[in-house]
Amino acid sequence: MITISEADFDCGNEINQLQAGNTDDGAVVTFTGQVRQRNNDQDVAGLFLEHYPGMTEHALGKIIDQAREKWQINRVRVIHRIGQLYVGDNIVFVGVTSAHRGDAFAAAEFIMDYLKVDAPFWKKETTPQGDIWLDARKTDQDKATTW
Repeated sequence: MITISEADFDCGNEINQLQAGNTDDGAVVTFTGQVRQRNNDQDVAGLFLEHYPGMTEHALGKIIDQAREKWQINRVRVIHRIGQLYVGDNIVFVGVTSAHRGDAFAAAEFIMDYLKVDAPFWKKETTPQGDIWLDARKTDQDKATTW
């Protein structure tokens, strides 16, 4: 399931949904990303995220399909926030279930790597020096090529 939203999410509730009635999977792996206070040696006051409706959901659906082709996973939940966010706010949640932890960890990392470098989101940080549009980090791009 994919959700793109300005509203915050409750990580505990999302984990409960991944587990509810799920007696087939022994692994539930989750990742939650938050707005951090410093980036590139600068203070950060906030982050503004934009996306292209329809295109973004389609792109995320494709990456989940690719993860399903590579690993034996069951339930997948991706939530990505848009709009104005502030330090400490949740940005993203990725949850994956599988019979075994290896597949769940790998699929969650794969999905997160894709989100960092290829998903159609545009991010603008607010800093004391002004607003800065962000590009994917080289380290994230390099990591994504390993898949």
